Amino acid sequence: MLTRRRFLKVGLASGVLLAGAGWLWLRAGARPALGMQWLDARGKSIVAALVPAVLEGALPEAGPARARALAETVAAFDRAVAGLSPAVQEEIRELFSLLGIAAGRFIVAGVRSSWEEATPEEVVAFLRRWRGSRFGLLRAGCQALTQLVQAAWYGNPASWGRIGYPGPPAIEGRAP
Repeated sequence: MLTRRRFLKVGLASGVLLAGAGWLWLRAGARPALGMQWLDARGKSIVAALVPAVLEGALPEAGPARARALAETVAAFDRAVAGLSPAVQEEIRELFSLLGIAAGRFIVAGVRSSWEEATPEEVVAFLRRWRGSRFGLLRAGCQALTQLVQAAWYGNPASWGRIGYPGPPAIEGRAP
């Protein structure tokens, strides 16, 4: 059972951790990674770890096709976030800031290894914990991350064939 004292301790520790993560993020500069509009290197690695977990079974099995699909989905995620309002971008930046540091990744997500080394199973477990959390903030974070990854994947015409979608119908008299 969660006591008031424990709740206050967890809240205070989380606030300190978030403030520290924000400070570290700002100190690091958070410049977009090469070829990205919004994602920095840490954010790019987080998204690259999320994609196989969220799109389990939808990505090509292996090889160059899988690598290309992963890179295209990360780039589409970047474009999607770059098109969001500055307030939403800041919220996502704060989330990535927390998940980007080892302590935050372990405490909040339960992922011990770096995002580059995280297995899809570890990431799926993290997303399931957040989706089933009693805290609305974690549930909202899970929903935001998974919906952005799904939008990035299914918005790419190259993925449509894998789900049997022929594409939008042509409208007569209009150029495609």
